[in-house]
Amino acid sequence: MTKAKTKQMQRWLAVGLLVAVILMVGLVVIMPVVNKGLELHDAKNNLVFRLEQYERILARKDAVTESMDAIKEQYQERGLLNMQGTGALASAEVQEFIKKAIVEAGGQLSSTQALPVTTKNEFSRITVSVRMTGNSEVLRAVLYKIETSSPLIIVNQIDIRPMRGIRSRVTRQIEPSNELNINFQAVSFMRKQAE
Repeated sequence: MTKAKTKQMQRWLAVGLLVAVILMVGLVVIMPVVNKGLELHDAKNNLVFRLEQYERILARKDAVTESMDAIKEQYQERGLLNMQGTGALASAEVQEFIKKAIVEAGGQLSSTQALPVTTKNEFSRITVSVRMTGNSEVLRAVLYKIETSSPLIIVNQIDIRPMRGIRSRVTRQIEPSNELNINFQAVSFMRKQAE
């Protein structure tokens, strides 16, 4: 081989080695930088998206606050909660309401008993145990009156049993009775009182 050809081969070999070194540097140094840049770009886009979501939520804050105020106002207007100052007063009010409902329906109130007030979260639960007698029409009228009451009263743990009939003196048979023994709990709620 001639000297010129050898020099030309050496040049090509040098250029090839230079290209190989540049590629290696590119793979070792530049590719991780590019990958990191792409990761940061994706992270930035994700953060921008979340920021836009938060801005949309913040833009609706006033509308949500107004809606909450309107709901609270409707809630207060409906009068679902007992507004008495103490649990004892609220219990007395529930007892008086139930007594009136039973008497108006034609039933007979056997007893009412205020159970201890229980508090959970922001509300106090007022429970009154009721014993009464009456027929099915009386029961229907009392339950309807309780269901449509304001403040809200819920009937809980109802127990209905037929009353035993009276023995006839003539036939010596027990005559059936339409009367019922009815036990239930009436539950009302009020806001928890500040201590």
